[in-house]
Amino acid sequence: MGEPLALEALRQGATGVGFREGRDWLLSPEPLRLEAGLWGKMERMGHPLRMFQQAGEQVYRRSVNGSLPGWIAELLDAGKPAWMVEAQREEGMRMVAPRVIRPDLLLREGEFAVSELDSVPGGIGLTGWLSEIYGAAGWEVAGGAGGMLEGFRSLLPKGGEILVSEESADYRQEMDWLAERLSAGSDLSWRIGSAENYEGGEEAVYRFFELFDWENIPALRSMAGRKDVTPPIKPLYEEKLWLSLLHSPALGPVWEQEMRGAHLQRLRELVPYGWVVDPAPLPPHAALPRLEVGSWKQVARFSQKQRRLALKVSGFSEQAWGSRGVVIGHDVSGEEWAAALERACGDFDTQPWVMQEFCEAKVIEHPYYDAETGEVRTMEGRVRLCPYFFVDGGGKTKMGGCLASIVPADKKKIHGMRDAILVPVVRGE
Repeated sequence: MGEPLALEALRQGATGVGFREGRDWLLSPEPLRLEAGLWGKMERMGHPLRMFQQAGEQVYRRSVNGSLPGWIAELLDAGKPAWMVEAQREEGMRMVAPRVIRPDLLLREGEFAVSELDSVPGGIGLTGWLSEIYGAAGWEVAGGAGGMLEGFRSLLPKGGEILVSEESADYRQEMDWLAERLSAGSDLSWRIGSAENYEGGEEAVYRFFELFDWENIPALRSMAGRKDVTPPIKPLYEEKLWLSLLHSPALGPVWEQEMRGAHLQRLRELVPYGWVVDPAPLPPHAALPRLEVGSWKQVARFSQKQRRLALKVSGFSEQAWGSRGVVIGHDVSGEEWAAALERACGDFDTQPWVMQEFCEAKVIEHPYYDAETGEVRTMEGRVRLCPYFFVDGGGKTKMGGCLASIVPADKKKIHGMRDAILVPVVRGE
């Protein structure tokens, strides 16, 4: 058991990783305790997720070469520039995958639900700082006090450049902290560079920007095909489509071929059932699985009770990160829901959307400091856990740390908002 952290110490340290007006959060004297059974499930999650990513690429490549239906690759390539599609198909880039895997886990009763799978995640520096400061107070945080630094160092073991784009500027300060901490006392150098002004070089690169922003980054074409750039220039890894394709009846036997049975079963338990919002008409005798209707127009007319569904932009869009491209069906009016579905159907050829069954996180209680009075209060909130799994040069996956975002219980979307408590995670009873 560690010691409670004082508010002033938290405030002083938080400014170094981006805590400021407009990008602040609630501070807490203690981390989140995760029950031992769930802790074990989370620690073991990295390897199956890595296998899922690699199986997905294999499915994509089989679609490209004709051994699986062409619609799979067409769906994943929709809206991408031809040069980027060609680059990710190069044989030399086969199975070159992102080396940071961060699922978004909704904390449920005795279980998790994977709502997202991010390969270009924010929060690496923030989670590193939180792990350090709570670890120094005696708390045995997930991954260890230095786990995030060790994990990131394994990506660029000889140093290198961390490219941050203007689109990702809100995260610049925490990445500055990360680079400074890695470089301190070392003969090697990790430094921050501008993605827009990058002119190439021989150093390894960590890409901290999404590929939809390619037109603003002139050097991106020259980075394609480089194995020392992570995450690689492969947009197939930035699509939420995979979480819906995992449940596709048409691909069931394919996943069974490409993944170990225990891993596949575990992922199907964790990932909420989902659909690709494809406006192509169904045969008159067919129905959308589980929705039990024959068209998206019928889904658009669902009652609020029926709309316990989440509609999301899949990827390759400025709306596809954070919570900006997410519509929670039972949290909007019927008119808003119908308009969102109409847009999703209309975007299919260039910007696919996915729909998932809505999973509600359980309500917990956690202490926090009142931002105005400094008093310790208790929030009834729902939790999103973000464990960071790092893949080293040998392919071994290890959790470096875990960030918990606790939001008021009435919020349908759980993310790092101003009224969220952000803390690391420790093992409970």
